[in-house]
Amino acid sequence: MKEIYVVTDIEADGPCPGINSMLSLASVAIDEVGNELEYFSINLLPMEGGVQDPDTMEFWKKNPKAWEATQKDQCDPARAMQSYGSWARELFSKYGKPVFVGEPVCFDFSFVYYYLLRYGQGKPFSHSGLDVKTLAMAALKCNYSEAVKRNFPKRWFNPKSPHTHLAIDDAREQAYIFIQILKELRDIQ
Repeated sequence: MKEIYVVTDIEADGPCPGINSMLSLASVAIDEVGNELEYFSINLLPMEGGVQDPDTMEFWKKNPKAWEATQKDQCDPARAMQSYGSWARELFSKYGKPVFVGEPVCFDFSFVYYYLLRYGQGKPFSHSGLDVKTLAMAALKCNYSEAVKRNFPKRWFNPKSPHTHLAIDDAREQAYIFIQILKELRDIQ
């Protein structure tokens, strides 16, 4: 079965789903060579009972434009995840099996998975996801802790895609990096 990659970035008010709230969710569905097939982007209202993490809120104070962007056109989390779950399932029928991709996947996937389950949308990505950092580690032949963007070669970055902390911009940036790494790894084989 053909696979497509759903490169996802989230913004949150803390590090832990279920305690902290996801503020923004954006995914870019791409094919195996990096063509954008579709995208999804939404801002969410905080979860009922969610708390803001003080360290994360310090980060947001240093990035006020990005914070302001997360506060626009906010949607109820249940409605947001219903839309997202439907979108992800439609990808399967249109293009093939959607594979979740994140950087780091543990953070983004944990929020998306939690929210999908909490709001009754099941597991459109099953229990798996690809981590861009792990692929970078393999391509750079380095330790995981060294596989950070400041150590990535410039050729992996799209100069037209700055890192803005806006979920849709960062998802597109990560999609570009992911495809560049994937191409290099496939050329090695």
